[in-house]
Amino acid sequence: MGKLLGIAYRDGSRQPMREIDATKISLTAGVASDFRGRKPGPRQVTVLCAEKWRAACDELGAQLPWTTRRANLLVNGLSIGPECVGRTLRVGTALLRITIETDPCSRMDEQYRGLKRALTPDWRGGACCEVVQDGDIAVGDAVQFVN
Repeated sequence: MGKLLGIAYRDGSRQPMREIDATKISLTAGVASDFRGRKPGPRQVTVLCAEKWRAACDELGAQLPWTTRRANLLVNGLSIGPECVGRTLRVGTALLRITIETDPCSRMDEQYRGLKRALTPDWRGGACCEVVQDGDIAVGDAVQFVN
């Protein structure tokens, strides 16, 4: 079982990430207030594994804030990879289905030189999810696979 370490959203493309302690996740809006979640689909919510983020940072010799990755949720204690596509995660009372890898884009190198390359192996960039069930989430909540 894992744990939710962080929650973040952004108001629009290229806008700064805003960290919060608790929020709602819904089928119609994804993470409340996040611009990407307004379009239901396979990239509604993004999840980043803390251990994989640390591996990418270690490779760069830098300790970057997790929000540099621009993901919505930071979790620890879980390993998410290609074998997890189609599986459902319970985060708080919300259910999220893992759909695809979050491919690192060139914007990562705008954040820190070499970050895109460091995020490429082993799903270090995280996973995209679609919301299956509305729910409330808060930092400290348990995160676990339900199937």
